Amino acid sequence: MLRIMMRAMTIDTSLKLKPARDQVLNSLMYRFLAEVEQQAGQKIPDYDSLWRWSVENKEAFWAKVWDFCGVIGERGKTVYQPGAHMQDGRFFPDSKINFAENLLRRRDDGVAMVFRGEDRIERSVTYKELYDQMSQLRQALQALGVGAGDRVAGYLPNLPETAAAMLAAASLGAIWSSASPDFGVQGVLDRFGQIEPKVLFAVDGYYYNGKEIDCRDKVKEVMAKMPSLKKTVMVQYLKSDIGDMQAETFDSFKNAFQPREIKFERFPFNQPLYIMFSSGTTGIPKCIVHGAGGTLLQHLKEHKLHCDIRRGDRVFYFTTCGWMMWNWLVSALASEATLLLYDGSPFYPDGYVLFNFAQQQGCTFFGTSAKYIDALRTNGVVTKGKLALDKIRMMASTGSPLAPEGFDYIYEKILPGVHLASISGGTDIVSCFVLGNPLSPVYRGEIQGPGLGMDVDVFDESGKPLSADKGELVCKTPFPCMPVGFWNDPAGEKYSKAYFEKFPGIWCHGDWCEWTQHKGLVIHGRSDATLNPGGVRIGTAEIYRLVEQLPGIKESIAVGQDWEGDVRVVLFVVMKPGTPLDETLVNKIKKTIRDGASPRHVPAKVIAVADIPRTKSGKITELAVREVIHGRPVKNIEALANPEALKLYENLKELKS
Repeated sequence: MLRIMMRAMTIDTSLKLKPARDQVLNSLMYRFLAEVEQQAGQKIPDYDSLWRWSVENKEAFWAKVWDFCGVIGERGKTVYQPGAHMQDGRFFPDSKINFAENLLRRRDDGVAMVFRGEDRIERSVTYKELYDQMSQLRQALQALGVGAGDRVAGYLPNLPETAAAMLAAASLGAIWSSASPDFGVQGVLDRFGQIEPKVLFAVDGYYYNGKEIDCRDKVKEVMAKMPSLKKTVMVQYLKSDIGDMQAETFDSFKNAFQPREIKFERFPFNQPLYIMFSSGTTGIPKCIVHGAGGTLLQHLKEHKLHCDIRRGDRVFYFTTCGWMMWNWLVSALASEATLLLYDGSPFYPDGYVLFNFAQQQGCTFFGTSAKYIDALRTNGVVTKGKLALDKIRMMASTGSPLAPEGFDYIYEKILPGVHLASISGGTDIVSCFVLGNPLSPVYRGEIQGPGLGMDVDVFDESGKPLSADKGELVCKTPFPCMPVGFWNDPAGEKYSKAYFEKFPGIWCHGDWCEWTQHKGLVIHGRSDATLNPGGVRIGTAEIYRLVEQLPGIKESIAVGQDWEGDVRVVLFVVMKPGTPLDETLVNKIKKTIRDGASPRHVPAKVIAVADIPRTKSGKITELAVREVIHGRPVKNIEALANPEALKLYENLKELKS
């Protein structure tokens, strides 16, 4: 049986938390491990051993996940059917499920969702109310002829209505796709225009930083340029008049039908569920199609086993509907948890707003981004001793690598004793490759390990595994939540090129990372954004974590500039108010990087800028800056939240010498 790890003094200064004995024994992961031991007839002493069993016994593992997590549906006899290539393998090929049926397994007066829109709105929805609302929307969609394979799109904030509309579409076997209302018209058309939805759910506006942002003109323009639409349904979040929009209000659309018992039709495991979009700035977004069965099974595994989410828990993730974490969050309904939904600025009226919401609602799982944690630290937010957040058992961070200092900050200033998990995966798999688990210690700056069933490794450029150096994050064998394919890619050419071109037959994810001595992982940034001075590959995250500890520096972005037959590192920094970038500070920056990383990491140029371009999900975009400084056009500029920032990098005299 598992070795119990007690809280104890240790000489390992990187250790942040050892799970207490009762936490381990009471976790769903421990219960799962015990059942696997009994079933497999072998001892499994720790998480690493359980992970190895899960990837070496693929069929037994995923069958066990199906049963342990209580998937509703017909499992069938076959768990895995291999194909000619990794992407051709099929899980549960003769199974039948309905995604919405699994998320709506409750129909009682328990609270399904609590929504807060800044300081303007707070309301809750019971499981019965969600079921009934979904029943009405389902009938309304059916009346429009929406069925299996049709697309339904949402141009919406993180509202209860958004989840209800998605579930209604999924219940019919239709495909849901969403974008947040801060997307511009072209950004929406670049996405939804490719998939030609029959129905668009949109919003009249939203609140941000205490202001009302009207979206009606943008929605009108999208409607006019999307001939596939049979109906546009407007959610009146601001309660504004939709006027002559040739649309129907959400309430009118659903209230034309009475709630009734739903007879869920069950579909094949790979029935398309979501279309999600790559957020890069190197071309029109790729349309990634995810299947219902793989998404459900992977999310149940991550929620129940890795995050220990169970009935009655209250789950929060700060996300918009343009980020895959929204899809991940909504799936917690399948674990019979309550979703805590927030829309608006995470710093209005101050940096405590999300923690106040968590305290008020008894949040048990709190999810956010590494950039948000950095911003909290920069703004001096301290909740320790001020707020009662003791119900939060786990805190997750994603979007970019969480620096070691971010771990220190959470444990010292926010929530001592919490299980802090840095997690990473992406839109490509609508889930995680590497994440936390309740059985293993937490070390500063490290992701605890690969997810169960995910055959993760680190490869060098020649495709050989690395045990102690930086390389490409790969997954060596199939897993259920691989995309069904890309939209409008019938031969699978775009899909194969995206993930299997670098190492044939092996999924290459595009993250630059390394194993640690604790069998965890450190991600150093996207591999396509790595710097290459003198032929040595350098992860940008290594630079950021050093520079952003220095007083006076708010944020930074590093890119490679082609220069005299080589590549030189250029570092752009955003200064805090009142701090100039003078020669003394430039020298300090270079010395800090040299001492903390290596001479290769030291930038040839350090330049102050007023802003850094980032995607809608908050990720800084090195590739866009790299294109601009080389005078090349940035494609898919609508993917950026602040495209005007690119102007700051054009024709800089500092880069001409």
